[in-house]
Formats: sequence, C-alpha cells, structure tokens
Amino acid sequence: MRTTPYLPMLVLMSTCAVGACATLAARATDAPEASDARVSVISRSQVWSPTQIDAMDLKAGPREDGAFPFRATVYCTYLDKDLKGNSPKFACTIGNDDEVKVKFGGNNGEVYGEVLATRLLWALGFGADRMYPVNVICHGCPSDLGGIERPGDESRFDPAVIERKMPGGEWAPDDKPGWSWKELDVVNPELGGAPKAHRDALKLLAVFHHHTDSKPEQQVVLCLGQTRVLAAHSCERPFLMISDVGLTFGRANRTNANDSGANLVAWRRTPVWKDEAGCTGNLPKSFTGTLDDPVISEDGRHFLANLLTQLSDRQIRDLFEVARVELRLRNPGDVPSGFATIDEWVDTFKQKRDQIVTRRCA
Repeated sequence: MRTTPYLPMLVLMSTCAVGACATLAARATDAPEASDARVSVISRSQVWSPTQIDAMDLKAGPREDGAFPFRATVYCTYLDKDLKGNSPKFACTIGNDDEVKVKFGGNNGEVYGEVLATRLLWALGFGADRMYPVNVICHGCPSDLGGIERPGDESRFDPAVIERKMPGGEWAPDDKPGWSWKELDVVNPELGGAPKAHRDALKLLAVFHHHTDSKPEQQVVLCLGQTRVLAAHSCERPFLMISDVGLTFGRANRTNANDSGANLVAWRRTPVWKDEAGCTGNLPKSFTGTLDDPVISEDGRHFLANLLTQLSDRQIRDLFEVARVELRLRNPGDVPSGFATIDEWVDTFKQKRDQIVTRRCA
C-alpha cells in the first residue's frame, strides 16, 4: 500500500460535456481495457508537477518517511515471498512490520538503471518510485541468493537498492493495474488533464533514458492524496507515472534483456532521434512494449529541454555517483570493455541532452 504525504498539484475538475465524452470514448477504444471509468480517470490525469530543479539533491534523493542515506547499512529479516520480474530481488522486513523489496547484484542492470531513472524523473517533476542505494544485511536469506555469508545466519548484499513507493494510492480497478502509452492520447486538458507539452516531454524523457520495458504493468495510475481507492471513479487527482524503470540508460531490445540496462556503450551509441531531421524519438518498442518511436511536438521538446538544462554539472555528476555506475562494465557481458567512469557517463548525458536542446520540431 502506498502512503500519502502532501504533494502539490493543481488538477482542474470539470463536467464532461456530451461531445467531449464521445470523443474521448472513441479515442479510448484504441487503448487496452477501455471503459467509461477508465476514460474518466485517464482523461483527467497529470504527468508532471513543478519542482525547484536547482535545489534538488540527486545524491540524497527524496527525504520522506522511510528514506535511507546513501549507502546506509540496513538490517532486515528475509521474507519468503514471490516477487514479479526476472532480475535478482527478495523481500525482507525491517523491524516488525516494515516490508521492503531489495534488488541486488553487481551484474544486475536494474540496480543501476532504476536509481538513475527514478532520481532523474523525481528531480525534473515527473512521477517515480524512490530507490535508495544501500548495503543490506539480511538475516535468514537463502544461500542461493548469493550474498556474502556472515556469522549468525546473515548475508551481505552490496550493491543493493531498496524501493519505496511514490506517495499515493494506486488506481487499479478489477485488479488490472497500469496504463498504456497509447492512452496518453486520451488525456484531455479541457477536463483537467495534462497538456500535450507535458505528455510529449514524458515520452521524450523515456526516449532519452531508453525506457525499454514499457508494457502497461510498468506504469501506474496514482491517486495523489489518497491511500485507498475503493471505487472506479474515486480517483480525485489522477497522476500517470512510470513505476518500473530498471531497464534504462542503455538501448531498447525486443526481449527486455537485463544487459540492456545501464549499458554505457549501447546508450552512447544510440541517438535520441530516429532520423537526422524531424522529431521522431528513437525508441523501438520491445515485444511487450507500448511506446514505439514517438513523434514529439516542438512544445514537448522545448519543455523537456528547459527542464534538463536547469540541471547543474554537480547534479549530473551526483546522479551517476549515487547510482554507483563505476561498478558496471561499459558493455555488460564483455569483460574486456572494462568498468565505466563517472566522467564517461556525465559526458554521454550531456551529449544526449544537447541532441534535445539543439533540435527543432516543426
């Protein structure tokens, strides 16, 4: 369950005119699980909330309840629970009732990519769960997880990250979570939803960090200011966010392979734009993905360019330091490629940012 501190957001509420509803319903037929309730919620959704970018501490991250300092040592007790996904992870409890999910492993691209993407999304004002790089001491963890054994039935996992959910209640009627990127076309500013510039900026940011695993389950409809969402129409302040961004900062591939995440060689070689002219983002979808080479408006490009250029050199360096990318091979799986440096990642970030800043979209 998601907790809910206050998050500033203006969402305009208005009555749906007959003509507007008809248009939205027609659009929604192209999206999975379209329904009147779904159209009502998606059409009113926001995707961005303003932040003071120059004041965001990318190394510390969100300082909310449950936050951990960078590389804090966290003691927990193993919880035998099945977790979705293919990357190495386990559940454990801190104290009596604080259940957390731990992703771990030096060869696990999600340990690096998820920190990079969530910190960047958070700093710029887009939705993201909170990922904290920590050193985990697990009591009772099975030996086949591969932790470093310690006395007293303990194992050490480092590098590792602990996930905290973005504040709010998840809207998932009939236990069908998520949203498709095609459903961004259902969002209607006239009904209080996000303007096209914000939606296109989110698409372009997904291209920038190469969000390869874009199936609906990887995105969440969040109800800001609510802890429980009981009825389909009860989401008062809907917000669309990406909830799983582990396979990022590399290159998209059809199978969502783990080595596509935090892959410096692949990320550096992959241009932001599909062609030398025009504004089609270079992001071919995976087999299960829903975001495929999106066409970006000039307003969307300009909006994201303005956000990215507010990041200082110090903040960009902090982003890669907190993700500990120097522990990741430049080209995962290719040992002779050697370990990447912070400077290489920072330079590549700036080069790709420049591709967005210098492009003009008709």
